[in-house]
Amino acid sequence: MDSQITAFIALMVISGVINLVLAVFAYARRHYYKSIAWTFIIYILPISIYCFAGAFGLLATNIEQIKTWTIIQYIGIGYSPLLGLLFILRYFGMETAFKRVLLLLIIPTITIILVATNDLHHLYYRTLQIDPLLGAPYVEQEVGIWYIVHGIFTFSFMFIALILTLLQLKTAARAYWKQIIVLALGQFLPIVMSYFYLTGLTPSGIDPVPMILGLSSTLYLWAITTSQMFTVVPIAKDVIFQSMDNGVIVLDNSYRLVEYNQAAQKMLIGINQQMYGQNFYHIWKNLSGLPFPYSLSESPLEAEITYNRQHKPRVFQLRVSPLSHTTKNSGRLVIFTDITKMKNMQTQLEYLAYYDELTNILNRRAFFQRAEISISQAKNSFAILLFDIDHFKKINDTYGHQVGDRILNETSQLFRKILPDHCLLARYGGEEFILTLNDMDIKEAYQLAETMRQQLEEHPFKIDSLSIPVTISLGISSIDNLNKHTLEQLLYQADQALYLAKERGRNQVQIFS
Repeated sequence: MDSQITAFIALMVISGVINLVLAVFAYARRHYYKSIAWTFIIYILPISIYCFAGAFGLLATNIEQIKTWTIIQYIGIGYSPLLGLLFILRYFGMETAFKRVLLLLIIPTITIILVATNDLHHLYYRTLQIDPLLGAPYVEQEVGIWYIVHGIFTFSFMFIALILTLLQLKTAARAYWKQIIVLALGQFLPIVMSYFYLTGLTPSGIDPVPMILGLSSTLYLWAITTSQMFTVVPIAKDVIFQSMDNGVIVLDNSYRLVEYNQAAQKMLIGINQQMYGQNFYHIWKNLSGLPFPYSLSESPLEAEITYNRQHKPRVFQLRVSPLSHTTKNSGRLVIFTDITKMKNMQTQLEYLAYYDELTNILNRRAFFQRAEISISQAKNSFAILLFDIDHFKKINDTYGHQVGDRILNETSQLFRKILPDHCLLARYGGEEFILTLNDMDIKEAYQLAETMRQQLEEHPFKIDSLSIPVTISLGISSIDNLNKHTLEQLLYQADQALYLAKERGRNQVQIFS
């Protein structure tokens, strides 16, 4: 055996070992890489078989041995170009195309069958014999029709995989060009060596492709370990396609934008592919006008966040999780769920729980909760003013409940305009209202009550063509010693004063004495 053959065998064995190590490495870390790991392993294993079979073929001493190792070689030659294309399709998330191309596996299967049975039909090799001048393992061959068919498909698969990979450079950020270029080289190098072999630019009868495949796999191994080649894009694509209802943003380990889905584009108006590679904090501030309020290093994270979208605030449920739970420096998956409608409904329900639906002032329940706090905050004195609309039942009976409701609403709105901000105004029930007055002595409380009475009496209630006179009766209860009275006592006293105002003719203010 001459030194040249020995060198070729050594290169093929090294190439096979590198591919085998790469497959074992991917298998050992398959839990981190999800579905892409198995696709990659199935792609790499036939290449290993191709390399080792090529090396054993160079040790052959007769034509039968050469034919046997050629058949084994075609497991790699036949399947690896198509498996390489399938790997690229899955890597870039082209699942629909992946499933369609999968059907083409029938072509390399036919090739292997035809190579194994070539002596019966000679469709693949018309002749295959040992070179009469150089001897084994050099061969002389004349190709058949299926050899050409197989060659067309093989180069088509490799070229399509190469073009699809290079097209990704248009949309990917520069930070990810390294792994895309490595993938492109993994397809490009076998194409070049196959071309050299077919055009006779390599030693006669020696297939150089297995030797170069070691270099491709070395590049793959380097990219996997240095650029998170399997832990950013493929996993992110899987999650994006599984969560299309939510906005999904994928960040690398430096929090730079890697990918986003259509839902995220609709939620975060303004995000675009020009932002790939930019820091997410910078992107958020540009889009919303506000700094991102959370730290992406604190993940997993669940929180609510408000996003001002064209002056229309939206509320999102925010979830941030690492792309890999085993790598500290992994990227981040940021998921937005639009909960604006739910929050608006929640706010509305909370409003209805504390505010009167007709008058939009506090209801009885809310008044009792807040009045206790109001008493505790008073420094010198505290007063309660209880009032109701005079002869309200007669108004309802005469003009109808719809007119009565309008009077209740307009009365409450009138008083909201003239009362101090610190006062609590509530609808106590029916046509009855209640008011708290912090740090007002009895004289000030009486003056305010009298002002309310006069303003309402002078206020024209014009409904359609009607002009309806409306008056109120008011009762006041006041204390100076805040420690000796309870809210219930003050309410009882105010109610007694109101009763007295009604008994004495209505449309007046009475103070509890």
